[in-house]
Amino acid sequence: MTDEITPNRRIVLVTGPAGAGRSSALNVLEDAGFEAIDNIPMRMLRALLEAPGQLRPMALGVDLRNRDFSTDRVIELMSEMRSRPDVDIELLYLDCDTSVLLRRFSETRRRHPMAPTAAPVDGIGREKELLEPVLALADVLIDTSELNVHQLRAEVERWFALDGVHHLSISVQSFSYKRGLPRSADMVFDCRFLRNPYWEPSLRSMNGTQQPVADYVRADLLFRDYATQVQDLCKLILPACKTEGKSHISLAFGCTGGQHRSVTLAEHLASNLSNAGWQVSVRHRELDRNRREETQR
Repeated sequence: MTDEITPNRRIVLVTGPAGAGRSSALNVLEDAGFEAIDNIPMRMLRALLEAPGQLRPMALGVDLRNRDFSTDRVIELMSEMRSRPDVDIELLYLDCDTSVLLRRFSETRRRHPMAPTAAPVDGIGREKELLEPVLALADVLIDTSELNVHQLRAEVERWFALDGVHHLSISVQSFSYKRGLPRSADMVFDCRFLRNPYWEPSLRSMNGTQQPVADYVRADLLFRDYATQVQDLCKLILPACKTEGKSHISLAFGCTGGQHRSVTLAEHLASNLSNAGWQVSVRHRELDRNRREETQR
């Protein structure tokens, strides 16, 4: 008799456009204890998942380089596995800005799999268009445009712990509206109405992780009510998300430059959620970008 799949067996399907970091993510998952297999033919996936004696959680890499890859097959597989009570399947989608993908292909001098005889930008465009239906199914979206390999490892490890306990992982980040919304954010909070430390010469070069800036932002008469209402909203929503079985949620604070007000709010919320017992990570997009640019000079 064929053995059944181990109850609540964990499967992570990893995909995304070429050059976005799928292979790196699979390496991280393998180091974390997953059985990682890349570029397995789609027709073999069901047989692999049904094979007896497979006890370890699995991370499976699929993309357009798979011989029989199609978005319809991925959608069908995800629908089938999500309907099964004995399988916990998640779709990890690694995305990246087109300009960054172009730079990566230029640096490695690789041909794009969707445009072996044409310019990489043509292949990138076609691939992103084909993957749009799969992107819509993503349980976890990691935008690797501004992540180095170490930051990508930290992000993947943060979302895919293997301690046997269901957690709701919370990511709190700050960003600048001038550079656009973070694509992975589930909820975005605008804090541009708070007074701006940028206009104080002594604070301009500092950031919201530093006490003088944090004190300045907190002194705004609207800060306490705003921060309290955001935290109350989290108290309502986060337990419901965990009960529903959601594994991760991303909260983002935005201000004009992403250096002062949004950083202070992100640090404030992350600290309060952590003190309340939630699993929280915090990231400051623009501060990370500034550090990278200084390092490259």
